[in-house]
Amino acid sequence: MAVKIHEKVKTKSVGFLKEFKEFLQEYKIIGLAIAFIMGAAATTFIQSLVNNIIMPLITPFIPKGAWQTATFHLGPIVIGWGAFLAALINFVIMALVVFLIAKAILKEDKVTKK
Repeated sequence: MAVKIHEKVKTKSVGFLKEFKEFLQEYKIIGLAIAFIMGAAATTFIQSLVNNIIMPLITPFIPKGAWQTATFHLGPIVIGWGAFLAALINFVIMALVVFLIAKAILKEDKVTKK
């Protein structure tokens, strides 16, 4: 009796693992996880590019130099335009890099008329 119960549990476990593997394959979870990890690494790289290379080139053209902490006051409201500008530049550079990578990797053959 104990052997039959053990075999049923083993069979259900194998079935569950097979179903889980099919789920991972069908919804491309592994590829999504890899893309997420690569995206996080690319984000770190691009933030470093912006903060350490591009921004030092832009900073001399901004009055008072500390442009990332620059704010605009409207009474009690404080608008952090410097932080917003830094995020905007970071986004534009990241979008450009993603575009260039996608264009290079996903290059499709040109369609010719017959």
